Amino acid sequence: MVDRIAIDGRIIDIVDDEMAAVLRSKTGAERLAIAEAMWRSARAMILARLQSEHPDWTEEVLERETASRMSHGTV
Repeated sequence: MVDRIAIDGRIIDIVDDEMAAVLRSKTGAERLAIAEAMWRSARAMILARLQSEHPDWTEEVLERETASRMSHGTV
């Protein structure tokens, strides 16, 4: 279960105690692997959505826009 709270108008997800205990039991390498898998999943979902919304875009444009969205516009 994840609770949500508002801070400065932003919604922040709070991990419950049970999940926090699971994550604390993981090694640094395991936590990094989890984070990488989540990043790859988010990237794949963004790319798939862009491909479906813009079938006329080239692979280069799709990759660039995906990178931009993943980096919040800093790329």
